[in-house]
Parts: sequence; structure tokens; C-alpha cells
Amino acid sequence: MSKREDFNSALKEALKNKDQVAMSTIRLIMAALKDRDITARGNGNAEGVSDAEILSMMQSMVKQRQESAKTYADNGRPELAERENAEIKVIQKFLPQQMSEEEAGNAIAEIISEVGAESIKDMGKVMGVLKTKYAGQLDMAKAGGMVKAKLG
Repeated sequence: MSKREDFNSALKEALKNKDQVAMSTIRLIMAALKDRDITARGNGNAEGVSDAEILSMMQSMVKQRQESAKTYADNGRPELAERENAEIKVIQKFLPQQMSEEEAGNAIAEIISEVGAESIKDMGKVMGVLKTKYAGQLDMAKAGGMVKAKLG
């Protein structure tokens, strides 16, 4: 089942259960996906964005909500922070299991040898492969730091 079908069935389930947070969050995901599909079609990709790009988009959505929740909590708005955290939980249901730091390190080492990376100049090659191979399973910001440490 594709990610798009997952969203549709989850939305139907949320409607049935009258889960307001899930409904609004899934609708936000679907709207963001539609925007990206329109952009992709404008660039000649008739099928829209790939599942890997969808996973990347959803990771960005989680990161945005984490930052918002922290800001709300820091400014004495716990009810808004709770809402952001509830949305994070809904989005994470669609993401694959995150890799542990050890697994990420092993994957990075494997890719470094696979592409023949030798210095920090090769970081782009490594990150490109990481993004396609492990989309949604790795926090790319943390992975970037790990790649830099291994190559530097």
C-alpha cells in the first residue's frame, strides 16, 4: 500500500472515530503533499513526488512541530505545546522506525565505502545516497554531523 493510500485510509478512520487532531493533521499532510505534487508536475514529473520525498516532507513537518512545541512550552503555552506534540504522534505513525545511533553509524560507514568517499569534499555524495536509501529513517541533520565526523 502506498503512502497516499495510507493517508486516505487513516483519514477515514479518524473521521469514523471523530479524532479531531488526527483529522486535521492528516489533512495538513495531504495538503502539503498536493502542493508538492503540483510543483513536481510543473517540473515534468507526471506522477508527483515519490514515497522517499513524502517521508522527507513528513520528517520536516515533525521537526517544525518539535520547534513550535518547544517555543510554546518556553513561553508558558502548554496547551499549544500539547497540540503540537499530539500532531507529531499522528505524523510519526506514517514514518518508518527511526534508526538507532549505532545503526545510523553503520549505514553511514557502509555508504562511505560504497561511494569511495575520502574527505569532507565527498560529503554531498554520501548525503545524497543516505537521503535516497534511508529517507524517513534518519534525522538528516544528525546524519550530516556524523558523516562530517567520519570524513573529517
